Amino acid sequence: MQPFIELSDVVKRYGQNEVLKGIDLTVDKHEVVTLIGASGSGKSTMLRCVNGLETIQGGYIALEGDVISGDGVDLVALRRKVGMVFQSYNLFPHLSVLQNCTLSPVRAKVMGKPEAEQAAMDMLARVGLSDKAQAYPTQLSGGQQQRVAIARAMLMRPRLMLLDEITSALDPELVVEVLNLVRELASDGMTMMMTTHEMPFAREISSKICFLHQGRILEQGTPAEIFGSPKTPELTAFLSKLQEAGRD
Repeated sequence: MQPFIELSDVVKRYGQNEVLKGIDLTVDKHEVVTLIGASGSGKSTMLRCVNGLETIQGGYIALEGDVISGDGVDLVALRRKVGMVFQSYNLFPHLSVLQNCTLSPVRAKVMGKPEAEQAAMDMLARVGLSDKAQAYPTQLSGGQQQRVAIARAMLMRPRLMLLDEITSALDPELVVEVLNLVRELASDGMTMMMTTHEMPFAREISSKICFLHQGRILEQGTPAEIFGSPKTPELTAFLSKLQEAGRD
């Protein structure tokens, strides 16, 4: 059976700087795969390549058997299938919450405006923000803005969700509400790839964890294997630093 997502020998360079050095990874449908590693190891770049925000210089990325990297890729069609949520929310400040949520599905012709508005209200109710539909982003807390960003991505009805450090810009008391929403998406069977510094959460929710170091996946396995039986000195050192920082 073909993997849902496949990255094969993926190379990404910025000039002479090779950020991804031959990444091989498969993700099955309904899996939650978490990328961990130090800053600069290539985690966020990898997600951006999957979503077509970055072009790759070698290898290929395929979704359900169809190559989604390289020349000629329909990025609009790709982003109907692959949603992404960033650490900085990226909401339009001049648009209401409802308008932020309906803009993409209407423009991408995923649904008409009346259908999009009804779907948006249903999704905002699901994330506990139906009473904020007419509010503007500046009137919301960081946690509320991030939940809106997730609702907006879900309205595109993606097959895959990419989450890039979505709690790193939040105050600690706001992290829980966002992680609870991600738990709900995972329990519903959404296929996800994410980066996070929330290691207890990664242990709990992940089907597979990949440890990146200097642009390569050095280890991948279940949470028990990665956190309990590291095989490389690099992962051992990374986990020790997390423990020292109280983030394990």
